[in-house]
Amino acid sequence: MHRVELGNTGLTVSRLAIGTGTAGWGGSSNQTRKLGPDGLSSLLRLAFGLGITFWDTADAYGSHRHVREALRHVGRESVVITTKTMASSASDAERAVERFLRELDTDHLDVVLLHCMMSADWPRQQAGAMQALDRLKARGVVRAVGVSCHDLGALRSAADHPWVDVVLGRINPAGVAMDGTVEQVLPVLERAHAIGKGLYGMKILGQGRLKGDAPAAFRYALGLDCLHALVVGVESEREPREDVAHVEALDPVRV
Repeated sequence: MHRVELGNTGLTVSRLAIGTGTAGWGGSSNQTRKLGPDGLSSLLRLAFGLGITFWDTADAYGSHRHVREALRHVGRESVVITTKTMASSASDAERAVERFLRELDTDHLDVVLLHCMMSADWPRQQAGAMQALDRLKARGVVRAVGVSCHDLGALRSAADHPWVDVVLGRINPAGVAMDGTVEQVLPVLERAHAIGKGLYGMKILGQGRLKGDAPAAFRYALGLDCLHALVVGVESEREPREDVAHVEALDPVRV
């Protein structure tokens, strides 16, 4: 599995990230509901053995304790972890990060994203949380900050805002479950990449609707110069093996 620098964050990640939040919201996901702590921990360790050192989690998925169990086996410094918060105020963000550290049993978080931004005005709405995350970043508790976007205006704001280190955006060749059309979204991702932000893509398989031609979907995502990595949620041992095979066959090793 090729590894690349995640923009200007100083973090090195595998080209493929493992997602723990399929249909995830309200403190659970397909992975946590179906697999439980032992099952998801085992799946994460399998992914690690296949070279996936970039793990994507979130408070809304309820998967922190599952990730913690896997970390006890692979070692904290062996992986880069993204988590996400719905906090908007400074106090809520500080409490959330303190809790995340306990739930993951770690002294730092690699990437913390403001989760599911749906307005171009999110920098004003989330100003308190942004200030708190800045303070935590200055202390080394958080290494990089950013947003996950579910709106074209929010994505455009993320691409241009100097606070953002990392953008998680929705992209696939069919425009399924994206913030806009491919023609609208792709230039925004390219602009963010050009100014040094770390970018990784989600909905690569269009919430499963493109699984029938997964090689084409992976080929498209891996061929984009603007994406450092892509995240795919997996729920069985077969899926990470197949996904890694696609990446290793198709990855042109872009940095």
